Parts: sequence; structure tokens; C-alpha cells
Amino acid sequence: MKSIAVVNFAPQKGSVEIREFDVPKIGDDDVLLEVINVGVCGSDLHQWTADHSWPVNYPVVLGHEFGGRIVETGSRVVGWEVGDRVVSETAAIIDSNNPMTRQGRYNLDPTRKGFGYGVDGAMTKYVRVPSRILHRVPDALPMEQACLTEPCCVAYNAVVKNAHIEPGDRVVVLGPGTIGILCAAMARLCGAEVALVGLEADRHRLNIAAQDYGCIPIVGDAKAWALERDGLGADGVIDAAGASITLKIALDLVRPAGWISKVGWGPQPLGFNIDPLVQKNVRLQGSFSHHWAIWERVIALLTSGQLNVKPIIGGVWPLEDWHDAFEKMHTGAVVKSVLRP
Repeated sequence: MKSIAVVNFAPQKGSVEIREFDVPKIGDDDVLLEVINVGVCGSDLHQWTADHSWPVNYPVVLGHEFGGRIVETGSRVVGWEVGDRVVSETAAIIDSNNPMTRQGRYNLDPTRKGFGYGVDGAMTKYVRVPSRILHRVPDALPMEQACLTEPCCVAYNAVVKNAHIEPGDRVVVLGPGTIGILCAAMARLCGAEVALVGLEADRHRLNIAAQDYGCIPIVGDAKAWALERDGLGADGVIDAAGASITLKIALDLVRPAGWISKVGWGPQPLGFNIDPLVQKNVRLQGSFSHHWAIWERVIALLTSGQLNVKPIIGGVWPLEDWHDAFEKMHTGAVVKSVLRP
């Protein structure tokens, strides 16, 4: 049996198209998931525009933010049944003997391969998923919201696990993309006063962050806001933009003994002096991916309504209209596009 899929077939710019795709065969520890919704990630766009900085196993089906319904289970799968509504983590392949995996930090296993670049992802009707990375979706949580659990987990890890926010902290978030807005929302949940910084072209996204998440929108230089309280700078800065220059900006905005949580990717070399990191005694923390406990916590936040992703969903497109969904995100017309296979 075949279905259609959005496939990134080569490293050249624009090498994404709809192709016929064999329904995958599952192993003993896998489930076959009928995809209900799949989010378009910035990394999908980067592979489409060929400005990504990670290896890709071409050709590969895109899509790693997804949820659906189990339609088949492997012979050794326990705890899951046909019909269960689930979302999936991204760590499709890991080494069970790697020291990071043994510590429960399999997201940091250097051999890890994820959906959409290392193995076939979910921009198709059916996807093979190891049962170890499934999470149950409560009936009260619509799947078009549940499928965005993954970027919410990225934000949770960057803000809650890899930064130390106290209520009343002043936090600057650089970059009003999906991850930046979700990081800002997470920081607000932690009790911080949050400024989200972008460019003039980001006005629409900044307005969403202000109206729906209580952030202070800033176009351009955030130095005045960072210094407003006592002249020393922000307690923390979350770099969700990825370009190297934003790390320089973060070092300028952060106060002495403050922190920077870097979650944005960017292939450019730094090209500037990082002595302020030393001079200010600043903690610079990278943040990558997520793990099982974070997923459970984020699903609880989404289900309770404490974290609401509806404001960032700009539309739901059928899979055949992937190009329009990609273009809408790429141009900034919407924050997040969601596909329906």
C-alpha cells in the first residue's frame, strides 16, 4: 500500500516535493501511527531552503512534530492498543548502551537520529514509531494542538530546565519565531517579566506574544528595557534566533552573574570577542531537545490550558498544500503551520 509524503530528496535549495511513499513495515517494538496532524518546524523550512547545519539522510520524509492514532502494534509492544491517541518524541533511533541514554538523557546521545532528517518523518499518512517514545493524548486536547507538544518541550527544556528563573526576574527573549514565542510563554509561566525582541518584519508575531502571552514586544534594541530596573541588565537572556550576532546581543543585555540559554541554531562562525562572558561571570547554557519527563509535563500544561498554543497556529493545510503552508511560515505571515495528511 502506498500513500503520499512530503520528501526532502537532495541537499540543494528547494529539493522538497510530494512523492508516493510505501506504508512502512513495523518492527516488534514499534507501532504504526496514522498521522492526524503534523506541525511544520523551522528546521523543515531550513532543509527546504538548504541553509541547515545538520546532516540529512536523503531522501527523507519531513516532519517531527506529530500526533495520531495507533493502527497497528508490534508483537512486543505492551501498554498500547489500536485506537490510542498519541504524540511521539523525536528520538527515533538511540543507542541503549550509550552513557547518556543510560542516564535517561537519550536526547544527548551523539548517535541519536530523529524523524525528518535521520529517518522518515510524519508528513505522510502513516509513520513507524518506536513505542518507547509514545505519550498518551487526553481526549480533551485537540490533536492540532497536541501535535505541537514537541516545540513546547524544546521551550520547556530551554527555559525551565536550562535556565534558573525566579518570579519577578526580567528576561529577554531574542527571536519571535515559534520557539521564541513559546520560550517567552514558558518564562511568563515561571513568573518572569518578559520582553520578546524582533525586527520590523516580525510585528505580527510580536503582537501575538503581547496580546496572548503578556510579553513586552520590542523591535530592535532592547538595551533600554534591560537596564530599566537598576542599570545592570536583564537577569537572563534566551537566544532563540540562532544567528551568531544574537549571542553578541545577549552578552550585551545580560547583567553580571546572569545567564544566557541558547536554543537557536546557526551555522555562522562567531566573529566577535566573548570576553564579556568572563568579565560578567555569565553562565552560557546550550539547550537541545527534550526527554520523557518533559513531554509528560508539557502535555499536562497543554491539557489544563496553562499553556495555550492556539494563538500561534496560523492554519491547518491538507498535505497536498504543503508548499503554501511552508511559504506562509517562511514569509512570516503565520507563526506556525499545521498539516493534515
